[in-house]
Amino acid sequence: MFRPKLPTMPQPTGIVTPPAVIEPTTITPGTPTTPTARATPAPASTRTTIQLTPATALALVGGGTAVVLVVGAVLVSMLLAVAITGASVAVCAVVLRSLLASDTRRR
Repeated sequence: MFRPKLPTMPQPTGIVTPPAVIEPTTITPGTPTTPTARATPAPASTRTTIQLTPATALALVGGGTAVVLVVGAVLVSMLLAVAITGASVAVCAVVLRSLLASDTRRR
C-alpha cells in the first residue's frame, strides 16, 4: 500500500524502422598550397557614404525632438491617469468607511 507503483514503458506498436547504420569515412589529406607573394589590391568599397548637410541635420534634430516630446506626453498622461485613479480609489474608500461607521452607530 505504501510502495509506489512505477508505470511500465509502453511498447511501440505498428511498423518500426531499424536505426540507420552510419559508416565511417576516411579522410585523405590534400596537398598544402603556399600563398603567393603577390599582394592583390583590396576591392573598392561599394557602400555609399551619407553626406550630412545642414538641412538634414536640422531635420534629424527636429525629428528627434518630436519623438522625445511625444514619448514624454504619453508618459505624463499615463502618470496622470494613475494619479487620478489612485485619488478616486481613496475617495471611494473614505466614503465606504464613513458609510460603514455610520451604519454601526445607528444600531
